[in-house]
Amino acid sequence: MIISIGSDHGGYEYKERLIEDLSKEGHKIIDCGTNSKESCNYATFALNAALKVEQNEAELAILICSSGEGVSIAANKVKHVRCALLYNDEVAHLAKAHNNANAIAFGAKFMSYEDVLKRIHIFLNSSFEGGRHIERVKTIDEFDENSL
Repeated sequence: MIISIGSDHGGYEYKERLIEDLSKEGHKIIDCGTNSKESCNYATFALNAALKVEQNEAELAILICSSGEGVSIAANKVKHVRCALLYNDEVAHLAKAHNNANAIAFGAKFMSYEDVLKRIHIFLNSSFEGGRHIERVKTIDEFDENSL
């Protein structure tokens, strides 16, 4: 899978570890920054990673900041991106099964690295269920198409 990944300074260490671990698993990683622990604007890096999904250069964006909230909010401003904050294992599954999310966010300050990696694997091993969820995702996609 081609995965874009972006973080701010609060998520930098996790981003670097994820790049290494996910690459070892055979995923192609597009590093959208940041490139240090120096204070920076989370929105820049979240938007860069989300745009890779919108432009079909990546199949999934992984975003990390201190809380996960800021990067998730920023990514959800990009058309056709559905970013979910994976704060527990069940939500990691449901984000794919019910919402067909194509971007996922994490808060490095509130989750261990092991939990983040576990939730990425839960998400990657889940499938969109379709059924009643198709209409709900379609409503979001149609709104994207009709908004400026």
